[in-house]
Amino acid sequence: MIPYFGYARQDRKTTPRTPISAKLVANLITTAGADRVLTMDLHAAQIQGFFDIPVDNLFAAPVFVRDLKQQMDGETKRAMIVSPDVGGVVRARGLAKRLDADLSIIDKRRERAGVSEVMHIIGDVAGRRCILIDDIVDSAGTLCNAAIALKAAGAVSVAAYTTHAVLSNGAIARIEASPMDMLVATDSICMEPATLASPKFRTLSVAPLIAETILRISEERSVSSLFD
Repeated sequence: MIPYFGYARQDRKTTPRTPISAKLVANLITTAGADRVLTMDLHAAQIQGFFDIPVDNLFAAPVFVRDLKQQMDGETKRAMIVSPDVGGVVRARGLAKRLDADLSIIDKRRERAGVSEVMHIIGDVAGRRCILIDDIVDSAGTLCNAAIALKAAGAVSVAAYTTHAVLSNGAIARIEASPMDMLVATDSICMEPATLASPKFRTLSVAPLIAETILRISEERSVSSLFD
């Protein structure tokens, strides 16, 4: 069981001599003797093909949907689901469909690793409660820049939901200084006490989802039906 699959962002060659470390890790796990892998929200779905053994890729979307309905008292149509970049549109669209909410996209240009620049927003976010959806938050630069842009465009509030909270290089301090109201993440990664103490950070447990999946696998029942 690997809630957060390490090196998932190194799934292809983007420049010469760049390693495809996700494939190496897949080989290491298989060689070590594993005969099945259970993970969650892979950064790139094609990583499942790196393994020569069965892979079950779970989704945190049902956990997010349940929490958003509670937080918004069922009035999810007031929400605007926002993808922080073009690459995350499919993920954001899936969540928007579950909530019967509108979808917006932020078009940005990343000048170098760890630095992003918001270009413009596709969709009218004025007067809306914006929910940023991403799979991984690392330095939080992308989400903070997105929050600034959304507020400038008239958003009433901005919250972010992400599966894996890496939170490196002063990410929490960056979030607390930003106009973002709240960052919500699953407990796929163990958090530092300082992170958990932040007034702008909240965790959602995926333990029940993982437990149900393990039970279904052991009883040879459908796993995909959990996400229908």
